Amino acid sequence: MIIFRYLSREVLQTALAVTSVLLLIITSTHLIGYLADAAAGEIATSVVLQLVFNRIPLFLELLLPLGLFLGILISHGRLYLDSEMVVLQACGMSNWRLLGYTLGPGLLLALIVAFVSLYLTPAGMFKAKTIVAEQQNRTELDMVIPGAFQTSKSGQVTYAREIDEQGRLVDLFINGRTRTGEPFVLSAPTGVQRFIEGQGRFLILENGYRYQGQPSVEVVEELGFGEYGVRLPDPQLSAPIRHLDAIPTAELLSATDAPRVSRLHWRLSLPFLAIVVVFLAVPLAKTSPRRGRYAKLIPSILIYQLYVAALTGARSSVEQGDSGPWMIWLVHLVALLLALSFTRFERLWLLVLHYMPRLPKLRAKEAAS
Repeated sequence: MIIFRYLSREVLQTALAVTSVLLLIITSTHLIGYLADAAAGEIATSVVLQLVFNRIPLFLELLLPLGLFLGILISHGRLYLDSEMVVLQACGMSNWRLLGYTLGPGLLLALIVAFVSLYLTPAGMFKAKTIVAEQQNRTELDMVIPGAFQTSKSGQVTYAREIDEQGRLVDLFINGRTRTGEPFVLSAPTGVQRFIEGQGRFLILENGYRYQGQPSVEVVEELGFGEYGVRLPDPQLSAPIRHLDAIPTAELLSATDAPRVSRLHWRLSLPFLAIVVVFLAVPLAKTSPRRGRYAKLIPSILIYQLYVAALTGARSSVEQGDSGPWMIWLVHLVALLLALSFTRFERLWLLVLHYMPRLPKLRAKEAAS
């Protein structure tokens, strides 16, 4: 039991550290993209963090198995490097027993992955898609950021120095074009959004001026006004959110179409991914002190990438209706059998790996002779 706790603590601590670093990198990348959208006025700055946090479960469902895989490789590699694993083997620790001990934290992370993939991911993605839909239905007035020039999709430029406590725009400036293509400029000390029954929403500018005309023409039309209304587009009804990642798992259970069936089996198979990586990582982490802790890290990562790539390819095949959901589970089964062969036929794999680097040398000697 002491050895089990020691190995589990080493694996879980390393897996948590690796997952945290990878999650920080991915969330930072998406945060930069959302900040760029906020600077362009496409989304409000107040929802940037909400979008990032709601997408974290989608990242974790694949980062947790990867973190577990790298955690086993790094922690067990350290034990081999410090000869601790040699001592354990001398005390009767077999490869299968080591595999069983490592399977403990693997099962724990598999349960976490199941909770994330089956519940947290669809709930978070539904919230994120809802926020995006709400941001797309905002008016140009709602997208105004105080102290910044905002360019809408129609090409209209809007500026307001600040927004007071009553929600009025202070020192408002609008530059756009009429339906005939002639440019105009609106300037007013204040502006407020107002809804007129039967007519819609308007931006009411107060005590300002309107200038209209071509810049190259000397005669420019100037108009002073007490109140000037700019018609705002009516909000469009949001379409139902049909993104596969945002559909609750309970709704997918009764689905019969290929895309939803594929997504259901994808979510159900992700916990199995966390278990298979244990069987893959334990034999791949075995190394000698002379080769170093990271001797097999790159080949192991390539094997993991091939595994995940095969899974995503199987999911795409099922979504397109080219194959049944059994294709996803077949990939898991092949990976599990391959992982078990690493432990069961360890000497055979060592013999293969021993002679593989010598193939180019043998070919060179044959060519020379």
